[in-house]
Amino acid sequence: MNKIAVLTSGGDAPGMNAAIRAVVRTGNAKGWTVFGVYNGFFGLINGEFQQLSVRDVGGIIQIGGTMLGSSRCPEFKTEEGQLKAIDQLQKRGIEGLVVIGGNGSQQGSYALHRHSFPVVGVASTIDNDLYGSDMTIGVDTALNIVLEAIDRLKITASSHRRGFLVETMGRDHGYLALMAGLAGGAEKIVLPEYKTDPEQVAQVIQKAYEKGKRHAIVVVAEGAEYNAKRLSEYFELNSDRLGFKLRVTILGHVQRGGNPGAYDRILGSRLGAFATQQLEINNYGVLAGIIDNQLTATPLSEVISNKKLLNPELVKLCETLD
Repeated sequence: MNKIAVLTSGGDAPGMNAAIRAVVRTGNAKGWTVFGVYNGFFGLINGEFQQLSVRDVGGIIQIGGTMLGSSRCPEFKTEEGQLKAIDQLQKRGIEGLVVIGGNGSQQGSYALHRHSFPVVGVASTIDNDLYGSDMTIGVDTALNIVLEAIDRLKITASSHRRGFLVETMGRDHGYLALMAGLAGGAEKIVLPEYKTDPEQVAQVIQKAYEKGKRHAIVVVAEGAEYNAKRLSEYFELNSDRLGFKLRVTILGHVQRGGNPGAYDRILGSRLGAFATQQLEINNYGVLAGIIDNQLTATPLSEVISNKKLLNPELVKLCETLD
């Protein structure tokens, strides 16, 4: 193998740049030419390639987001689009590709693998919903951003004796909400994976007020049946008995935007380097992840066909500590 390429796809995550840097520098150390593909699969189809040297990735490890950019690409979901992408790679003599991203990105990786192109995925998504890795790049930083927000909201909530509904990202997977609620001492956590009765949440808030608490924090994942908006609408109809005046804070994309912490810089570096190792030993069609603190290569066929579940023990713990 003499030439490889790397791209980032899907939602950006703090630590992606560390992974890009590791791919480029370990690839160069092996004597390979490394190309960066700009704007994800869209750039792959449209030939947005640039050769990257060791110096090109200097000074990016501490920066959030992705220097290569990301974008949606409906065309890549078609076989015609996938073959266009492979043609762009082959006409440049590129023999392997590293795809850094989450579930949708790794479905794209698997599509290329099925067309017999050598590809290795790198687990990266703040939702931590990707099968094949206990932790994915960006999760730790995003979680700490959410936790800081909760801590700040508790201060103002206590000052005015208010309740806050704090909505985190997580359309299908409630990891961020679960862990932030646990670490932040939330009165209640509402998750997509578990059906929640809004009346039960209202009773939790009411009891907190009756016990003399000066605040109530409810952490809600955006994908829950009763997200922050629907809960607030329900609570408006029951405001007289709740005690607390309620406010809604939707954290949104601020969760993605932080500079990566130490964990994500290290994880990104380890997984990026591991991905190039897999290309070197001809172990294609796998996801570079970490399980039980060991670097692992999980077949992409398993990654896309399995759903990552929340730890039921942690869910039970949160219910106990409510």
